[in-house]
Amino acid sequence: MNDEQQAARDIADVPAAEVIASAAVHLMSAAAVKCGLADEGGEQAAAYQDLDEARKLIAALAGLVTAARPDLGIHAAPLRDGLKSLQKAFREASTIPDEPGEGPGEKLTGPVW
Repeated sequence: MNDEQQAARDIADVPAAEVIASAAVHLMSAAAVKCGLADEGGEQAAAYQDLDEARKLIAALAGLVTAARPDLGIHAAPLRDGLKSLQKAFREASTIPDEPGEGPGEKLTGPVW
């Protein structure tokens, strides 16, 4: 069996909900860094902050979590909670906050306070 066949076989064994959750975690991690929430904290974390990029990542995460919600099973609640936390972090990091319902992904999730 070649590497390509082995990779296809490996992914065939993974449930869709876990693949979706894994993609969501990658989006969450990237969004957290872009919101300035990197593990380093302080000035180092601020150096990674890019709210324009964070907005895009959070919107993509909201789309994924919203579309996949019926199929996520045990992963649904933690992903929704993580998304909401990122939306709040984005709002707090913004010098000019979006109107309620206008923040990243809020058209899909509803306003985040």
